[in-house]
Amino acid sequence: MSGTSKENSGRHPLYKGVRQRKNSDKWVSEIREPRKHNRIWLGTFSTPEMAAVAYDVAALALKGTQTGLNFPNSAFSLPVPASMSPGDIQAASASAAAAFGAARDASVERSNVMVNGSYENTNGFMDEDLIFDMPNVLMDMAEGMLLSPPRQPTFDAASEADDYTGADDHLWNFP
Repeated sequence: MSGTSKENSGRHPLYKGVRQRKNSDKWVSEIREPRKHNRIWLGTFSTPEMAAVAYDVAALALKGTQTGLNFPNSAFSLPVPASMSPGDIQAASASAAAAFGAARDASVERSNVMVNGSYENTNGFMDEDLIFDMPNVLMDMAEGMLLSPPRQPTFDAASEADDYTGADDHLWNFP
């Protein structure tokens, strides 16, 4: 049945409570209050994942822990609304979506490394030498291991006459 209203509604095929705005690349999320006809508008988001996280916060608050979630493994880390009021649910949902977006942006920035004045995506590998501007850090560490230890102090005849044995001389006792 092509052309049905369900196919053209913009609903996301994977995430509950998420649909795409018509003629836009924005995603919206809303949830129906249990046993009421009212819907709580959760917001407009740049990605479907952000909208899905917002839905999960609202679903947990309104329907409890037994409800189906978009991201069930992250339920424990989602914020809990201060009350069951629509305003508090919207605020907690917006907070969770913003945190998800910030985490996504941070992971994208972390995967970009500055190489010769331009960013290069490394997809998981990071060269700490380039990041911290220390291209020879391993060589410097190896050279440090080749240094001779500090010399033992020389004793004159007077200190040897006092029965000095040197038993307490350890490397960490020297200045």
